[in-house]
Amino acid sequence: QVHLVESGGGLVQAGGSLRLSCAASGRPFSSYAMGWFRQAPGKEREFVAAINWSGVSTFYADSVKGRFTISKDNAKNTGYLQMNSLRPEDTASYYCAAGEYYSDPSAYDYWGQGTQVTVSS
Repeated sequence: QVHLVESGGGLVQAGGSLRLSCAASGRPFSSYAMGWFRQAPGKEREFVAAINWSGVSTFYADSVKGRFTISKDNAKNTGYLQMNSLRPEDTASYYCAAGEYYSDPSAYDYWGQGTQVTVSS
C-alpha cells in the first residue's frame, strides 16, 4: 500500500514557475516508478511525466518537454515536478501516482488527491 500527498500548487502568472511535491508513505519509495498526470475541467486525465524507480530514467509529454522536470528523492520518499515557463493551458489539477513506468494511467495503482495549478495570462 502507498499513500501519496501532493502539495505546491497555486496561482501563478504565465511564464512563472511552480514546484509540486509528492510525499509518499507505505511501501519503500524506491520500489516503484512515479508519474504525474493532470486533468482540466471537462477534459480527460492526461499524462505529464514519469520517472523510473531509481530516478535515472524519465520521459515527458510533448506539451511539457523542455519546461517541466520530474525527479524523485528516494531517501526523502518524495517526488517533484518542477514546472517552468508555465502557460495558461497548463491550468489543471495535478496528480502524482505510483506504479509502473508508463504513460498510461492504468499502469499506476496508487494516486494522490491532487493539487490545483492555475496559470493566469
